Amino acid sequence: MEGSLLRVQLAGLSLDYPGMLASGVLGYSAESMFRVIKGGAGAVVTKSVGLYSREGYANPTVVQAKSGLINAMGLPNPGIDVYVGEIRHVKALFCQPLIVSVFGYSAEEYAVVAKKAAEAGADALELNISCPHVKQTGSEIGQNPNLLSEVIKAVKDVVKIPVFVKLSPNVTDLVLLANVAINAGADALTIVNTLRAIAIDVETTMPILNNIKGGLSGPAVKHVALRCVYDIREKIEHVPIIGCGGISNWQDAVEFFLAGANAIQVGTAIGYHSPEVFQTINQGITKYLKRKQFRSVNEIVGLSHRR
Repeated sequence: MEGSLLRVQLAGLSLDYPGMLASGVLGYSAESMFRVIKGGAGAVVTKSVGLYSREGYANPTVVQAKSGLINAMGLPNPGIDVYVGEIRHVKALFCQPLIVSVFGYSAEEYAVVAKKAAEAGADALELNISCPHVKQTGSEIGQNPNLLSEVIKAVKDVVKIPVFVKLSPNVTDLVLLANVAINAGADALTIVNTLRAIAIDVETTMPILNNIKGGLSGPAVKHVALRCVYDIREKIEHVPIIGCGGISNWQDAVEFFLAGANAIQVGTAIGYHSPEVFQTINQGITKYLKRKQFRSVNEIVGLSHRR
């Protein structure tokens, strides 16, 4: 009974639990992703991978904020031709859905990476069009409706698996971009990526991160991310939404469901608590649903929109 309470269907994927590993945290090696699955996640999203290898930025790449982390890693990855081996390794280790996060510098690059990931066994793709600290990719695409549509259509033309689109909160009209993504063929939306941020050392008088600016994650962004999910669900009823941003406990998760998310992603909280944070969240949601006499987590999705 408890398993059925938490089971969700997401754009054709079946998840035993509604929590997913967010991209960028423990999402590089098959072993680390397996540890997350054992910790209670229903699916995992890999670190973002591109067409070619990329070293990323020099240290310091992460700085502790008062209620989160600011990172500017620079999308380090070995390139998709190398990473396909890790995708196959993951599929041999566990059967839970594997979502591969992909990025590129053009629609054509996104399509090539997406096709290779799908052929290697990915169950779905998450398009990173919202990274706030790498020029010419990420948020520059996610802020431009025409580029966003072009990228999604190019990927949808070459794969048959679900395509999730991870949108940025660093925009003027997120609902507009969500509609653009849906009209271009997105099967689900991940809401949201990190907030653009900076930290300065008062002794050296200089920015701490090597890249100067980075992305803020963790509890500090929760209420912004929650508002973004609410705004999109208020205007768009049918699209699956994965809530992401500052989720640390079951109460946070339930808030995102009530705002309209069908599933959630957890990232920074793993660094604070370990992958077992998923089990704690699952247990808390289960107790909440039983106490409120709901038969499934799906019954509370969007309940805060009742008038």
